[in-house]
Amino acid sequence: MGGLSDNLKGVIVAVASSAFIGSSFILKKKGLKRGGISGIRAGVGGYTYLLEPLWWAGMITMIIGEIANFVAYIYAPAVLVTPLGALSIIVSACLAHFLLKERIRKMGIVGCVSCIVGSVVIVIHAPQEETPSSVQDIWTLATQPAFLVYVVASLSTVLALVLHFEPRYGQTNILVYLGICSLMGSLTVVSIKAIGIAIKLTLDGISQIAYPQTWFFVTVAAICVITQLIYLNKALDTFNTALVSPVYYVMFTTLTIIASVIMFKDWSGQNAGSIASEICGFITVLSGTIILHVTREQESPPPAGTVTWFINGDSMKNPEDEPLITHRRVDEYYEP
Repeated sequence: MGGLSDNLKGVIVAVASSAFIGSSFILKKKGLKRGGISGIRAGVGGYTYLLEPLWWAGMITMIIGEIANFVAYIYAPAVLVTPLGALSIIVSACLAHFLLKERIRKMGIVGCVSCIVGSVVIVIHAPQEETPSSVQDIWTLATQPAFLVYVVASLSTVLALVLHFEPRYGQTNILVYLGICSLMGSLTVVSIKAIGIAIKLTLDGISQIAYPQTWFFVTVAAICVITQLIYLNKALDTFNTALVSPVYYVMFTTLTIIASVIMFKDWSGQNAGSIASEICGFITVLSGTIILHVTREQESPPPAGTVTWFINGDSMKNPEDEPLITHRRVDEYYEP
């Protein structure tokens, strides 16, 4: 990739990352299904899936995808890399259609096309980013007044959500947990990008290890990642995945782009037409993501009074997604 521009390198690596991450979901799901057949399913506290090679293959594939995503941020601006993450949803949906028999509906196909079209528009109009010459240059960007205002506002909002809103509304309002995840996630991305640039400069012979700023960014990234994972798990444990996934993607991507634009000045030097095109492409990707999730996850509820038993084999409904027995309260249908 020596003759390619940094943006194109970032795009290629980001697309490869999406392919790995999207595939990993399917491999892990297949491993979970097999583990549920041979022992106690994960949804009720079982760990037999750890003995399944497919689940481990999915984990390794996901790790490769995340490493590739990390590399993509080194070469290209977040305003370009982050929206391309939606392609992993397309990969996952298409593979699930053929391998897990989770059918994509007609509107789901529209969602896939929207994601692709939006991604192409973003790639065409993405800004060319200038790589800082040292971690001290990144520190200068991180301590500019505009970005400091964003950091203070984000941390203040996170504290308010954790201390005031989570005890009262955490179990009923999805925006509480996902707000914390998304705000911390935006700080994670800019920190990881700073670390990636420092690693790139070090490999090029300009060591950044001795600078305290490098280790500050490493510490911030570690804290943000841990916080992000804790509250994302809370959200997934409390709310339906079909709702968590699109809402989290929209919030996380939007805040990450805002943080990157403020810190790295991604839109500096671009004309209004290019910026408007990027925003339109971004909105198109978000719309496609929401459409794909909503149409893919919708299912008809079982008839009133029915009982559903799960039997081993792929022909029955996936036991990882639903309880073993589906029942309806009698008093819901009783009419005196």
